[in-house]
Amino acid sequence: MGAPPARPEPEVGGAAADGTEAGRPLLSFALATTMEQVQAHSGAVYLMAADEPVLEMAVMAGLPRAFAAPWERIGLSAPIPVAEAVRERRLVWVGGEEEMARRYPRIAVVLPYPFALAAVPVATADTVYGAMYVTWPGAHPTVLSDREREALTSAGDRLAIRLARAARQNRSPRSEPDLLATPPSGLAGTLGTVEAARMVGRLPYGLVSLDLNGRVTFANAAAAELLDVAVDELLGAQPWVSVPWLNDPMYEDRYRAALLSQHVTSFVALKPPGDWLSFRMYPSTSGLTTRISRARAVAEIVGAAPRADSAAAPRLVTISQVLSLAGALTEAVGVQDVVQLVADEVAPAVGSQALVVLGSRGGRLHVLGHRGYADPHVVEQFDGLPLSERTPGTHVLNTGVPAFFESRQQLERLYPDRPGTPDSFAAWAYLPLIASGRPVGTCVLAYADPHVFPADERAVLTSLGGMVAQALERALLYDAKNQLAHGLQAALLPHSLTPPPGVEAAARYLPAMHGMEIGGDFYDLVPTRPLAAAVIGDVQGHNVTAAGLMGQIRTGVRAFTTVGQAPEEVMRSTNRLLIDSGADLFASCLYLRLDPERGRAVMSRAGHPPPLLRRPDGRVKVLDLAGGPLLGIDADATYPTTEVSLAPGSVLALYTDGLVESPGVDIEDALVDLGELLAENGDQPLDRLADTLVRHSAAAQERVDDVAVLLLRARPDG
Repeated sequence: MGAPPARPEPEVGGAAADGTEAGRPLLSFALATTMEQVQAHSGAVYLMAADEPVLEMAVMAGLPRAFAAPWERIGLSAPIPVAEAVRERRLVWVGGEEEMARRYPRIAVVLPYPFALAAVPVATADTVYGAMYVTWPGAHPTVLSDREREALTSAGDRLAIRLARAARQNRSPRSEPDLLATPPSGLAGTLGTVEAARMVGRLPYGLVSLDLNGRVTFANAAAAELLDVAVDELLGAQPWVSVPWLNDPMYEDRYRAALLSQHVTSFVALKPPGDWLSFRMYPSTSGLTTRISRARAVAEIVGAAPRADSAAAPRLVTISQVLSLAGALTEAVGVQDVVQLVADEVAPAVGSQALVVLGSRGGRLHVLGHRGYADPHVVEQFDGLPLSERTPGTHVLNTGVPAFFESRQQLERLYPDRPGTPDSFAAWAYLPLIASGRPVGTCVLAYADPHVFPADERAVLTSLGGMVAQALERALLYDAKNQLAHGLQAALLPHSLTPPPGVEAAARYLPAMHGMEIGGDFYDLVPTRPLAAAVIGDVQGHNVTAAGLMGQIRTGVRAFTTVGQAPEEVMRSTNRLLIDSGADLFASCLYLRLDPERGRAVMSRAGHPPPLLRRPDGRVKVLDLAGGPLLGIDADATYPTTEVSLAPGSVLALYTDGLVESPGVDIEDALVDLGELLAENGDQPLDRLADTLVRHSAAAQERVDDVAVLLLRARPDG
């Protein structure tokens, strides 16, 4: 590898408390030092935003910031290594291209090149200041060495200590100039001697030197002839800007691939009207050298070449930002996810300072979300506005035609009767969000200053609106299904628990994290006299059918209990009910009859996980209950009962398998962990204990299955 980025020279000033010069750029110095220690190729430092859970890039080194444009601002919840490093307070290592694609597909879509990355938090024991990452070319081993790991972790800790010291001295950290290699001032400095420059000038093929930003710092006469552009027009410009037929994202991508991977990269391009040129790029940490020659044997790829008369790609949004946005929108689940993504990625890219996303329902305009408005009432006054009102928002939503207003005067001239918006913005773009051939909403982008919208910018904004529309359509459908699922689940589960005298009760239900968030887990407490009953169960499946069958089972258990059936009879009757329904689904179930006056409970089990009993002395036991098969399998199955002592102060924990079962976790180990959690926290109020069990169970946190928990405590004074 070449030399790492040069350390920034200290500014004039006295010595600081940590031994560095007081005026030295703190972040740049820390980043450059770290990159030198681990021989990294590039890197960046992020700082926490002052008033929101967002990491903002403060300085970058080794590569142009454009490479990281989609991630200049990162939400702490984003699936990005630096955010993960902060969330989990640990070093995050990505050993190569395949691992990046597997763990962080959004990054791999934008940067599909071979490189390795490590991210570390910049945090003290009680304060998070930000994060740092560094990258290496693809030749780096897939395993991070102990020396590198120690150096990176220590670098993050040292920077955090310095930032803490600066905070105590009321010196707030701020963004610093990026660290990029400075191109030499003259040809002799680039090539070593005047004779070397003459030699390069005599070469029969073209040589072009590019800095890290892709700007031409040297071109010989052969390169100018092959590109058909004068040398003075090439110098200081990017080739895809100064050479019209190279203005294609594919060619710029090759430059990015060479710099990030530090691998020799090549491509061929068609020079109109029919000449093919070969470009071979030799990268280093200070830029790259490109050899240009005439290509041979390319007739077979003429059909795949870009057209000579193709229009120049618009530069309003880079290809990396479009790819990043596309990847991010595929991950958006609900409407608010879409609004946040537009605020984080679309608005900054196009220079907008605020946005509103509008939809319609019942013939009226509805505000689905907004960002950037200091006073939310400015936006909310449009919520509920009839679609028949003449406003730009309703017009675009009704017609599907975009509208652009370059100044407030233009907007007020076209819509004089529109409600006033004292929002201080001066230009607006109203973009129709059209999906499946119909408008699903409108995205309003607001600009702080008057803004001209040329034709190419309008085309880009409209295209971005199409991408957002697809995500919004899915999000609206998801939110509707999710609301339906929650309503159905709430209707099928008990609204409250009425325990018998001498017993406390608390319950929790959590849906699985995937799917419709509706399932077949259920619980109930039946306050019959003289003995109350409790039940918990799990119907196979996570859909409306499972939920409906769960409702039937719960109703059946209540009915069989109310008519006075014994526990084993309740289970047999419920089993026959499930078989007679013809649903071809199975269910686990645990039923118990409570007798707090005698300090006991009689239980019957059908393939359900065993309950836990915490005795008054704090010891926890997994109850080994007799039982029968799952409900719905055998019409003649029997379900024997077991009597369990329930002394005053005892806690009985009933749960479904979602609390203890998760991929890669042994069920016995999970039960031991749950028992220890119950033993340590069993003296808490029952509602708090229920929250503790579902919050700290590893399986419940991942929630590949629904989770239901029912806790019963025999009162000491009962």
